[in-house]
Amino acid sequence: MPELPDLTIYIESLEARVVGRQLENIRLASPFLLRSVDPSLNEANGKIVRAIRRIGKRIVFELEGDYYLVLHLMIAGRLQWKAHGAKVAGKIALAAFDFPNGTLTLTEAGTKKRAAMHFVKGEQALKALDRGGLEVMDSTLEQFRTALLRENHTLKRTLTDPRLFSAIGNAYSDEILHRAKLSPLRQTKQLKDNEIARLHDATKIVLNEWIERFRGQIGDGFPTKVTAFHKEMAVHGKFNQPCPVCGTKVQRIVYAENECNYCPRCQTDGKVLADRSLSRLLKDDWPRTVEELEEMTTSKMTPS
Repeated sequence: MPELPDLTIYIESLEARVVGRQLENIRLASPFLLRSVDPSLNEANGKIVRAIRRIGKRIVFELEGDYYLVLHLMIAGRLQWKAHGAKVAGKIALAAFDFPNGTLTLTEAGTKKRAAMHFVKGEQALKALDRGGLEVMDSTLEQFRTALLRENHTLKRTLTDPRLFSAIGNAYSDEILHRAKLSPLRQTKQLKDNEIARLHDATKIVLNEWIERFRGQIGDGFPTKVTAFHKEMAVHGKFNQPCPVCGTKVQRIVYAENECNYCPRCQTDGKVLADRSLSRLLKDDWPRTVEELEEMTTSKMTPS
């Protein structure tokens, strides 16, 4: 799912192309994309785009007349900028938005169509779509602390809760926690003041680094390879690969459709966190420490 760095670049690229221009027409390839009925989507046609902004993980097109077109890309939704009048074809095509200088297309790979579009009128209707999470990049330490400690959950869950923090998801929460040297399963209420400050700093630094990295890669172009996995990442998607800080193999916890990646040496004092699915299978054989894990790995590789 596109997170804050990806969405920032999408918004900057869209600002350069559509702000001040007329949204000539919206072509829907999938009727399931539109999740609102009033006002009619036809009222968006012909409106001038006044601004592009973000609420949470949603991209907002602010149109003249106090109208708002809101896109939530979810996990597999992606935007592409094409020549004017580009066809909306293929199984993954959802919609096309025609402007005088080009067409913005929305696609979604996979069988589960989760991407959503709302068309609303008025700030109050727009506000109803906001989950209310803190915008970390603009936050003070005290604001961050308040959001972090509002409920007592694991750090992984807390950072990815859109009610608490805005536009942070599975990928960047892994990177943030690795930078902060904190366990993803640490309970928020257990954190000391210096750890909260370290997490606040790490969150801003990691997100800003990736925004700047993407800006350098994209330049004046339009982002075409938005993904949750990048070779420069420290731990996310790097299971069994060496941690760039200490060289220990990155471990993971698999749950539902996601996984949490971490370095046991940097983040959990050498403890290997139990993966529920694997720990049920291995039971007492589950390694508790990095040393036990390495010993198990070595013994399996050594011929008897």
